[in-house]
Amino acid sequence: MKPVDLFETLRNNPYPGRGIAIGKTPCGKKLRIAYFIMGRSENSRNRIFKETEDGIRTEAFDESKMVDPSLIIYAPVRVYKDATVVTNGDQTDTIVEYLKQGKTFEDALRSRTFEPDGPNFTPRISAIVRGDAYAMAIVKSAEGNPDSVRRYFFDYEQELPGFGHLIHTYETDGNPLPSFEGEPTLWQMVKEPFEDFSDHVWEALNPDNKVSLFTRVIDLESGETRTRIYNRNLED
Repeated sequence: MKPVDLFETLRNNPYPGRGIAIGKTPCGKKLRIAYFIMGRSENSRNRIFKETEDGIRTEAFDESKMVDPSLIIYAPVRVYKDATVVTNGDQTDTIVEYLKQGKTFEDALRSRTFEPDGPNFTPRISAIVRGDAYAMAIVKSAEGNPDSVRRYFFDYEQELPGFGHLIHTYETDGNPLPSFEGEPTLWQMVKEPFEDFSDHVWEALNPDNKVSLFTRVIDLESGETRTRIYNRNLED
């Protein structure tokens, strides 16, 4: 697979939905994570990211406008021991609970299916990071058939410096929204400060549809982290 430019890939897609990008810095000493959400409806756009003790949660920006919180209020990022879990739904909690029981990322996702939001049947995308190894997964319907579920798992160990992978819920905009297809997209990280990387991801997302962005850099030797959060609803 030929690596793509992450920023151009996002810039050229009006609606990838929710997405996870993970990559190792060119120096090989750090790992970067990005998780973004987008929205077409007022309910989906009425959200912000807020930090918690072990990660972040989505919250309503304006409680009076919240219609249905069931699929849009959740903890996208949680840290448990040496694992950072990132997902697009409440399966984050499922994965953490399974880890606490000594079970695996894969075990947890085999207990879950896609979101019940027909006709889109939005896939559940998930990732887990441990050191410089990470795994991604997508749980989706079979070509939009709600009676059949497909689960795909992708493991990346000792990824080469300067490369990463991107997975998102939808191929692009549409009605119904077409689910992501194939393997996570290989992308190449340019050499730039973490703050610039974060800004460039935010700037690349479609300005009409982007809602929030979380980025984190993890020092692979010390475990030290830095985090950035962007909320369209809180911008001046």
